[in-house]
Amino acid sequence: TDKEGHTFSVFWVLVSVVLGAIAMLCKEQGITILGLNAVFDALVINKINLLELIRKLLYKGKSLENAGLLRKGLLFRITLLMCGGAGILYIRWRIMGTGPPAFTEVDNPASFADSLFVRAINYNYYYSLNAWLLLCPWWLCFDWSMGCIPLIKSVSDWRIIALAALWFCLIGLICQALCSEDSHKRRILTLGLGFLIIPFLPASNLFFRVGFVVAERVIYLPSIGYCILFTYGFSLLSKQAKKKKILAVAVLGILLINVMRCALRSSQWRSEEQLFRSALSVCPLNAKVHYNVGKNLADKGNQSAAIKYYREAVRLNPKYVHAMNNLGNILKERNELHEAEELLSLAVQIQPDFAAAWMNLGIVQNSLRRFEEAEQSYWTAIKHRKKYPDCYYNLGRLYADLNRHIDALNAWRNATVLKPEHSLAWNNMIILLDNTGNLAQAEAVGREALELIPNDHSLMFSLANVLGKSQKYK
Repeated sequence: TDKEGHTFSVFWVLVSVVLGAIAMLCKEQGITILGLNAVFDALVINKINLLELIRKLLYKGKSLENAGLLRKGLLFRITLLMCGGAGILYIRWRIMGTGPPAFTEVDNPASFADSLFVRAINYNYYYSLNAWLLLCPWWLCFDWSMGCIPLIKSVSDWRIIALAALWFCLIGLICQALCSEDSHKRRILTLGLGFLIIPFLPASNLFFRVGFVVAERVIYLPSIGYCILFTYGFSLLSKQAKKKKILAVAVLGILLINVMRCALRSSQWRSEEQLFRSALSVCPLNAKVHYNVGKNLADKGNQSAAIKYYREAVRLNPKYVHAMNNLGNILKERNELHEAEELLSLAVQIQPDFAAAWMNLGIVQNSLRRFEEAEQSYWTAIKHRKKYPDCYYNLGRLYADLNRHIDALNAWRNATVLKPEHSLAWNNMIILLDNTGNLAQAEAVGREALELIPNDHSLMFSLANVLGKSQKYK
């Protein structure tokens, strides 16, 4: 109970903080719900006039109590929410290693621009795109990075119009929310704008760099504010409109179109192929979209089509090492070894710690019979990824080709230690020991392997050969 006798529950405020923390564990944006609670408390429960409050505090020198902030314990509740939010943020900061995650230029190119003007103008353009996706969710894409939205670098770019339209609408709504004589209108508009803007702040790049250009998930919570504003706008129009049936039909039409769009988008999310292909028409300049389409095709065995998309991904982003690695892999399998070597060599030049590319480069060099270079590539891959059983397996194959049997066995043993179910490494050990006349050792390795992988037919076959040579026919 506060000084005026108003009763409120501290317990439920604390529950709100706990639920906000749980929401943040699901997605960082969840913490903004504490700010929304404070806005709802001030505007709806306490019916505070923001403009009047600002005037009292700034110009009339009134105390917080006279300004109405202590009414019904509002200031105490807001302080509790702020302290809870600060505590949650601190814990999150410690979990993240006391620093934000590292992002690259392809994730958020505007944040890496040298000019403050270019950064500001592009951030505002991203805001306008998010606003447009709320109004008209037609351009939907699973990834908006990697050149999907080219940077605005001068005021002559026609996309500046989108910024002007956004701020014209926002300033108009803010003026109405603060200055309207109708107290109900002020509350509804302020609440709608609060629910629209506050949950979007973590994605705004204002406080820290985010790892995306546009992400549709971050406008899920702001859509609450959009719905409030849309509904209130419709109610105002319906009071003034003479032909209310036409207005009702228009709103039902908008609702029906959005339901259909939602159903279509949900069906696209049912399979990787549909999701990735749906992005081609929205973001044709996005290298990651082409990469994902190519990877999906490659996984299905359609290598010819996959090559086309991987080449396009590399053309759009000449530093896209993962696309180079996958393309090099396919070319290696098609025996186009020289082009594969060029691509993989370029990938490791761009990203020297790319272990998978080093291993694949080693495989290509081995096929080209450049054994010393292949060995060096394999060991470089292992240096950058200590636990790399596949690389040890390929290194063992190289040593076997060079008749370095002990080194081959050691490499394959390393592969099986790191990955006990590595059937190929076990099998090669058995075959090599068999071919070199070490039948007892080959049998021991075979039985050890079958204990770990009891239903592997290739291991059974190799062990059977060894047992046959040892005259253990039964």
